[in-house]
Amino acid sequence: MIITIASGKGGTGKTTLSTNLATFLGKEAQLLDCDVEEPNAHLFLDIKWDEKQTVTAVIPEVDEEKCSHCGECGEICQFKAIAPLESTVLVFPELCHSCRGCFLVCPEDAIKEGSRELGVLETGHFNSTEFTHGRLRIGEAMAPPLIKKVKERIKPDKIAILDAPPGTSCPVVNTMMDSDYIVLVTEPTPFGLHDLKLAVGVTKKLGIPCGIVINRHGIGDNKVEQWAENQEIPVLLKIPFDRKVAEIYAEGKLLVEELPEWSGMMKDLITKIRKTVDR
Repeated sequence: MIITIASGKGGTGKTTLSTNLATFLGKEAQLLDCDVEEPNAHLFLDIKWDEKQTVTAVIPEVDEEKCSHCGECGEICQFKAIAPLESTVLVFPELCHSCRGCFLVCPEDAIKEGSRELGVLETGHFNSTEFTHGRLRIGEAMAPPLIKKVKERIKPDKIAILDAPPGTSCPVVNTMMDSDYIVLVTEPTPFGLHDLKLAVGVTKKLGIPCGIVINRHGIGDNKVEQWAENQEIPVLLKIPFDRKVAEIYAEGKLLVEELPEWSGMMKDLITKIRKTVDR
């Protein structure tokens, strides 16, 4: 089973929920941090690192001696990553989406595979739970290929918990795809509700069932709950606004290890998700 923990905006408690749910499930689960631009799940976990590998993307390299400057490569590239001129061919690696279209249309077979570093993939474990995350290279804009590499580590015999990037952009969609269930973490504020609506829209487009976790329940109003009821989306969990929770979080500790009631909350959450997925 693949569960994505997502949110329409940052700062709602998405990573807090992901790390605590994975810790509660123990050896049943694996945690994959897909927020490759700013991964932070590892900060709350005592990770024993096992492996680190560089992830690259394919880019074109042009053999000028073979090139006839026909212009076919430039015509097929929708991202203007390759630009044939009268006497040379310019390649812009940062724009390349690695579709290999230019390789296919080149009549002179003048284009060969080069590579561009995207970032690194790191794997390890904490207690009995497997952990994987990606770190995008500074300045690199192409997060989806690295997210794909993180997701390749999903094991079918585990409950895979994917900590998604915040928002509703391409990296979030790439994380959500192929999930069995999406948990949307929000807060009872106007901003929380606005961004929750955007996130629910993405899940509907993907056709994946979702449920809502309301964090800091009690600080705002009940408009999130009213909207969820109108949309027939289940509220899976309400996490009360509690100073003790904030203090434990600020110290980088896990709530399931510090507050006994959190284990019960995680058990209730996974039970509700399983009931929906197993229908």
